[in-house]
Parts: sequence; structure tokens; C-alpha cells
Amino acid sequence: MKIFITGGAGYLGSVLAPTLLSLGHEVTVLDNFYFNQNSLLECCQYENFKVVRGDCRDEALVKPLAAKADLIIPLAALVGVPLCNTDALATRTTNQDAVEMICRLAGKQQWVIMPVTNSGYGIGEKGKFCTEDSPLRPLSTYGITKVKAEEAVLARENSLSFRLATVFGMSPRMRIDLLVNDFVYRAVYDRAVVVFEGHFKRNYIHIRDVTRALLHGIAHFDKMKGQCYNVGLDDANLSKLELCAVIQKHLPKFVFVEAPIGEDPDKRDYIVSNARIAAAGFKPEWSLDRGIQELIKGFTILRNSIYSNV
Repeated sequence: MKIFITGGAGYLGSVLAPTLLSLGHEVTVLDNFYFNQNSLLECCQYENFKVVRGDCRDEALVKPLAAKADLIIPLAALVGVPLCNTDALATRTTNQDAVEMICRLAGKQQWVIMPVTNSGYGIGEKGKFCTEDSPLRPLSTYGITKVKAEEAVLARENSLSFRLATVFGMSPRMRIDLLVNDFVYRAVYDRAVVVFEGHFKRNYIHIRDVTRALLHGIAHFDKMKGQCYNVGLDDANLSKLELCAVIQKHLPKFVFVEAPIGEDPDKRDYIVSNARIAAAGFKPEWSLDRGIQELIKGFTILRNSIYSNV
């Protein structure tokens, strides 16, 4: 297929793009390379790879690139509560307006597959799993813009969305500010972490399983289109304290304590059902334990925190 990816040099795109190229797809990436990343150098060996430096909000730039594609995957986004709070206008225009523009430009026969976030569930009901039919109550600017973008994608023909759990794992464009990645990094180098509001729960998924979910969506598009799908690990609906305990199994010298005062700016607290995508035939391959082992090896190589969005 001819695939157009916005934000394709980011944390997810730099795993997804080379995977698609290795499978024989023609891939065009649009990215502004805001973090000066070199994460797509591996892709340059492929004749069917094209890269464009630019802004996903620039309609004159996006229109001809989108017109050539069989499939559009909008990844470009400002991600994370701190970064989104720093520039709410850029967050809205990038995360929401640019996606709405793509939906307007795309022809009816073109496919759009968009990963969003399950943070739109906000605060779930205690002991009750959030399904794709649960009400959306996003708490952050990031969550709000992603919910609006998903609405635009699912309102058109030939589209589907994946509501991703908190992603973890190594990537050529690494991020250390994601929760699992952050805690493992601290466990490796600080051997300690202070946890705020440690009872807050969320779900987790490895970045390579996110890529596999996208490939599954492409392969089974006709059966899956028109719906949203939670993508996470069924056995990883964990609180922050429970996550720390899992990390401690791998790094026994790791110490974690819950702060008696203070708040986490990210107030998400929910557990998630991934039954719909399981029924569509998808099963994750990467467990939380396997991902932690990978991260420990990765952080033996990476020794600074420039690999984050803050």
C-alpha cells in the first residue's frame, strides 16, 4: 500500500515506519523533527521511503501528500500533560485541527487508521472496566483533543481508531517521560522513586504491540472499520504502586515510597477491557515483564533524560 504518516519520526512512528517498509509498503513520512531526532535513518535504505520536513497543519503541504495515499495514519501530536499545558493552542491545532483537516481532504475510498489514547476515559467507576462503549470524560488538554480527533476520524467512511493504553518500551525516538519507561529509568539510575497518588490505575501496552495492532487493523480493515478498539494488556491494569512492585522484581535494590502529600498533574484512574480487539483476533506478544527487561538493557545504553517530551 501507499501509506502517509504524519509525525512518523516520533516515538511510535519510528518503530512503525521501518516495519511497514520491511513488509514492502511505500511509506511517506511528514514530520517537523522538533526534537532533532535521527530516528528514521534506518528507513533511508528503502527506495519506497519518502520523508518530508514540515508542519502537519500546513494544508498546502499535506493535501498533495495525502492525495497519493491508500492509507493515512495521523500520528503527529503534542503528547503528555506538561507539554500540552505549555502550549494549549499548538496542542489543539496539531492534535485535533490537523486531523480534522485530513478527514476533510481524504477521499471516501482512502483508509484512515488513527491511534488515540484511552486516557479519554478520565476517571472510571471503581472496579468496573472501561469498554469502548463507556462514557468519555477526558481530564487533560491532550485527552480532550484526542477524543475530538477520534470523533472526526470515526465520522467518515473507511476509518478505525485504536485507544492505546500507556505505551512503554524502547524506540529509536526514545521517550523516558512515559510512566513505565520513567519508573524503570529511575530504578536503574536513582534506585528510588517517590510516587504521588500511587493508587491511580491505568493500563499498559508495549510499543511493538501497538505496531502489531496497526498491522492487524490493516490486514483486517474491512471487518474492523467503523469502530474504536482499546489496545492494552489484560493483566496490566495496575496502580503506580503495583507497577513499582513489578519493576522491583527485576531490580531488587529499587525502593519506592508514596508521598503523604502532593498531587500528580495526570489524574487518570481507570481499568480497561481489551475484549473487543481480542475478539477481532489480536493478541499482544509483549508482557510487562519482558518490556521491563528490554528497558533495563536500553537504559544501560541511554544515560540522560533528553529522550523525553518535557
